[in-house]
Amino acid sequence: MKKHRAAVRIALTLACLSAVSSVGRAQPVPLIFDTDIGNDVDDALALGMIHSLQSRGECELLAVTITKDHDECAPYVDAVNTFYGRGNIPIGVVRNGVTPEQSKFTVLAGKKDGDTLRYPRDLASGKDAPEAVALLRKSLAAAKDHSVAIAQVGFSTNLARLLDSPPDDISPLNGLDLAKQKVKLLSVMAGAFAPIGGKPHYEYNVVKDIPAAQSLAQRWPTAIIFSGFEIGLAIPYPAVSIERDYRYVKHHPLAESYYLYNPPPHNRPTWDLTSVLYAVRPDRGYFNLSPAGNVTVDDKGLTTFEANENGLHRYLIATPDQRVRVTEAQVQLSSQPPGQLP
Repeated sequence: MKKHRAAVRIALTLACLSAVSSVGRAQPVPLIFDTDIGNDVDDALALGMIHSLQSRGECELLAVTITKDHDECAPYVDAVNTFYGRGNIPIGVVRNGVTPEQSKFTVLAGKKDGDTLRYPRDLASGKDAPEAVALLRKSLAAAKDHSVAIAQVGFSTNLARLLDSPPDDISPLNGLDLAKQKVKLLSVMAGAFAPIGGKPHYEYNVVKDIPAAQSLAQRWPTAIIFSGFEIGLAIPYPAVSIERDYRYVKHHPLAESYYLYNPPPHNRPTWDLTSVLYAVRPDRGYFNLSPAGNVTVDDKGLTTFEANENGLHRYLIATPDQRVRVTEAQVQLSSQPPGQLP
């Protein structure tokens, strides 16, 4: 009888421990990465971060949608995804986008060593990739309600077009209602919420497609957290990491992209990395948040924040101590070897 009671106690204890473990284990964040990759190299480092976070079980990259309109961008993303062992991740591209210029580093998609691609990929051209809005609709429609985080680190073109999209074979919902039903958080690298050099700053991601940025600010139906220009500027990526931390392979797409964009030694701001970090780890204390409010975009691209307790918008704030923590996290995640846990 005593043995029976002891066995029951052990079974109950194990069940309780299992329940606690199950409750405490966070589910991976379903993530969409919307990027103007090719215009700046921080997008590439941010993509590497996402793969490391997925290897840690913290997110699942559902799709990458691109707002830079050049045919090399999608193959480059496919090459990076393949490098990290995830070459099957869907990639969508903008049509008639605002920056069709050649990139300094997406040429790596075509780089060969002899007759072999240095970075294997399946996608030959952006022309072969689906249009971004259709992929956004497909990815959202398949997701659980109120589950998806979107990190938008380029122009608002794709997401503004998503809001305008009508019901179709993918979903009976229009784009606005689909976003409202499926998205939990939109983490955006856009705007500026502190003066730069004593003057208001007209941030690149906004001014390149002002109508789309205005539409997003006015109409997006879920919470938006803005990482302003001042945040990434204050948290530069250390050049010494590019020079040393990626040597575990002979050729690393992130380090080689950094060299092609602007060779070290220089510490590049981490604008896009901050939005990815918040999208996946919003509760780690890396940043403080402004009060709730509303962000507006004027016809010249200037972003203005007005506090409103019922507003859906906030922006990131980083103290000196937080900047140190964010830098450490971004370096560790960006340089983490594919598939390797810390």
